Amino acid sequence: MLFNSYIFILIFLPLCLTGYHLLNRFEFYRTGLFFLLGMSLWFYGYFNPWYLLLILLSIGVNFIVYKAMVYLRPRGSKVFKSLFILGVLMNLGALGYFKYTDFFIKNINTLFKLDHPMKNILLPLGISFFTFQQISFLADVYQSDAGKMPVYGLLEYASYVAFFPQLVAGPIVTHDTLVPQLTDPARKRIDWEKMAKGLALFSLGLAKKVLLADAFGTVVNLCFSGIDFMNSSTALIAVISYTFQIYFDFSGYSDMAIGLGWMLMTDLPVNFDSPYKADSIHDFWRRWHMTLTAFFRKYVYFPLGGSRKGKVRTCINTFIVFFLSGLWHGAGWTFILWGVMHGFMMIIESLFWEGIKKIPAVIRRILTFVFVSFAWVFFRADSINDGIRMIKCILRLDFGSIEGVSGYYSSLIKKLMQYNGLTGVIPLSVPTVIFIATGFIIIFGMPNARHIAEKSVKRKAAFVWLAALLCWCLFSFGGMTTFLYFNF
Repeated sequence: MLFNSYIFILIFLPLCLTGYHLLNRFEFYRTGLFFLLGMSLWFYGYFNPWYLLLILLSIGVNFIVYKAMVYLRPRGSKVFKSLFILGVLMNLGALGYFKYTDFFIKNINTLFKLDHPMKNILLPLGISFFTFQQISFLADVYQSDAGKMPVYGLLEYASYVAFFPQLVAGPIVTHDTLVPQLTDPARKRIDWEKMAKGLALFSLGLAKKVLLADAFGTVVNLCFSGIDFMNSSTALIAVISYTFQIYFDFSGYSDMAIGLGWMLMTDLPVNFDSPYKADSIHDFWRRWHMTLTAFFRKYVYFPLGGSRKGKVRTCINTFIVFFLSGLWHGAGWTFILWGVMHGFMMIIESLFWEGIKKIPAVIRRILTFVFVSFAWVFFRADSINDGIRMIKCILRLDFGSIEGVSGYYSSLIKKLMQYNGLTGVIPLSVPTVIFIATGFIIIFGMPNARHIAEKSVKRKAAFVWLAALLCWCLFSFGGMTTFLYFNF
């Protein structure tokens, strides 16, 4: 089920909020949690009922491993460790089968000139997210002291894994962050101010997705499907448009997830903190997909030794983390290259930071944004060769008319702003500049959506325009699109 759909906003969400809070109102707390779990499973299985079998099997197997670890901890560390390794391998095995089987078959065929048929396995929604979430849980159980191991029943554990606001695209939540909130009686009472803030933040996130990300996405799809026919102007527009599309798409989802959490009286971790305002790649990864960064730092980088074993080992550990980050995002060499590019920039910054930090912050901010934008080209391209061709289009410096791209922006501006008087196709047309400039203003000139949402409930005028924004989004659902991170 999509957040940006009529069935979710008009049927699922009102039913979920009413049922959950009504049950809690009469202190049927466990029944309320069971109801929330049932709604989460309906949300997950809406597109494909077979997804339910997968997630229920995953939850069941991991819960059995967890209980076995708790039971066997006092009976010997070797057995305990073996169970932990087994649990991690089973999770990675499931993820590898669904996400990487065809990738490996394709590369083996290419390398050894074979012709093994592709499996064409359908990637289940959110498998990367709930797999990492369960691996983090098993790791926390393994690392905890014998007397401080988490003690959860199946209902609590299943609710933690399947909690629908963050199930299919994050943020990646640790058990000690979410489970205590789901079971805390103090959070079963409705806080109407928090409910209003949640609705406001959900509306802002929805607007990012429907009114901005999808609009930029239309241009991106047009450009990346016709690389051979582009000049430098259209190629540059394509790069900027995708840079904005993925930002508004993923940050919009994260805003909606946090907003939904607030409406259910829970606090999900912040996943974005104005990442394009970063003045270094290190800073970018402290702001972009923050929960994934925290996962790799805690469960990969630190166990490898972190920065405690000298510069060479630190560089190797950093490279491993970003190689895995690229591979996690997608089964393709384009994603791996994207991760490696960020890894190398992290290493370069670490080695030469004393000199780099002397560069004025505004220059570092611009350079960081340019690098991130060009790295996104490979993230979006169908192949590394397509990504190189796109960048070559820009470097040719043959700036000219924007052709089909300008036409799209022109019609969009006319529709949304009743802009009239511009006809035909002209170089760097006014509508194109307006729409691109709007993206820059929102990203670099406005506060975070959660800050706007928190302030809006205290200002009636702000809440009125947020309500109008939600209605605008509802009337713009004509061509519903999935979130980009559903594919990862």
